[in-house]
Amino acid sequence: MKAIILARVSTKEQESGHSLSAQTDSLHKYAEKKEFTVVKEFCFSESAGSKIRKKFEEVIAYLRKHQIKVLLCENVDRFTRNFKDAVDLDEMRKTEGLEVHFVKDGFFINKDASGNQMFMWEAKVFLAKQYLNRLSDDVKRSMWQKFDNHEWAGKAPIGYQNIDLEDGTKSIVPDEKNGPLVTRLFELYATGNTSYKGLATTMLKCGLTNRTGNLLSVSSIEHILKNPFYHGLMEYGGRTNHHKYTPLISEELFEKCQSVREGWNKKPFQHQAIPFIFRGLIKCEKCGCTITPEKKKDGKYIYYSCTNFRQSCKREYVKEETLLKPVYEALKAIQVPNERQEEIAKGLRDMGKSEASFHNFHIKNLNKEYDILENRINKMYEDKLDDSITQEMYDRKLREYKEKQNKIRTEQLIHSDADEEFYVTADRIFNLAKRALEIFESSEVPEKRQLLAFLFQNLRLDGKNPLYELRSPFNLLVELATYPIWLPGSDSNRQPID
Repeated sequence: MKAIILARVSTKEQESGHSLSAQTDSLHKYAEKKEFTVVKEFCFSESAGSKIRKKFEEVIAYLRKHQIKVLLCENVDRFTRNFKDAVDLDEMRKTEGLEVHFVKDGFFINKDASGNQMFMWEAKVFLAKQYLNRLSDDVKRSMWQKFDNHEWAGKAPIGYQNIDLEDGTKSIVPDEKNGPLVTRLFELYATGNTSYKGLATTMLKCGLTNRTGNLLSVSSIEHILKNPFYHGLMEYGGRTNHHKYTPLISEELFEKCQSVREGWNKKPFQHQAIPFIFRGLIKCEKCGCTITPEKKKDGKYIYYSCTNFRQSCKREYVKEETLLKPVYEALKAIQVPNERQEEIAKGLRDMGKSEASFHNFHIKNLNKEYDILENRINKMYEDKLDDSITQEMYDRKLREYKEKQNKIRTEQLIHSDADEEFYVTADRIFNLAKRALEIFESSEVPEKRQLLAFLFQNLRLDGKNPLYELRSPFNLLVELATYPIWLPGSDSNRQPID
């Protein structure tokens, strides 16, 4: 039977190194043992960023074009980092007979996979997502630390430029060319005699352009005029703080521009809507329009109905109590009994302790990257002593390598913290499922809406019939009520790999 290999690594440097070759060698040996014929290898690095999705789509297209029914990968976390990938492959598993083998995890899934097997797969995908979310939170925490230290972590706004300092840190200084032009932009607008469009044309003649050398757009002009960074303040995440960089304008000039701007009949939109539980969360099953709420004159009942914007379906009114009934039923259904919760949580922890766990994989590769940089520094020092490179080149590269090493040390600390989070995520899932009904009933409308968005997806209304889908892995908690539990190492209810 024909098969393809999917190998994924975390950094560009590993793409041609040991990690990638180790994966492909292991998968080829497995294919030979199972008598699969490998016809194609797909190997790529996560450093490709936005191109990762395109590469994954190439895998899907090749499977379908050549009617390949077997996909081999090292483990679940090498296979996918997001639910979109998992959904696409799961659809092919159910409708096109695709079989996916997770060699190091020790199981595979196909169209006959049980609910329990699917839970083990989707739960690990969920844990992988939670792990990466934790890393993202730590990155945000680092940005907030800079913010509290009066430093800007992002790209400098137009009129400023990012620079590298001699001690290896970064800073922001006024741009010698564009800084005075931005100041002039504020001065011209403060007169009240020019529009955004006219101001853009004037500044183009003065030499102020966008980053591609073209006319500044109207939205760019507005963004500059509304940005308090130019008079000494920075805004991030709804907070404001003073920054330590040189202002280009005074606070008085900035405030005068705001008065002019607000005088152009531009008044902020204020949303006066009453908070409703399902506002904006439900679509019409027939026409796809939004289901909107309204309170009747007596104020006793809240009704929901399709806006019928496309004039293609009959407008029917449904009480909010009717929409809440299946929600309460679903919240009761995801309450897993304690004994089954303990069994499943133990299984997930055992899976997390495998050789392919995120923590060990990433720490090992971060250590390798750090050592490579250290060797380069030592080699470069010898080159300097031999006069093979100049002092200027040595100093520049030394700052570059030391900065990379500092980032690696930070990532190592982040991964160490996130590793602990990996093991407790399963317990949090079950605790949330167990208390979801209690939390929902005791919460105010905003909290109810947050919980609904977290637990449910694809909320629809078909006439007067509400339709809901639980998100993964909560949907599988309902199925597990009737399935026996498979734990890693047991022989019951699994499709083993010999």
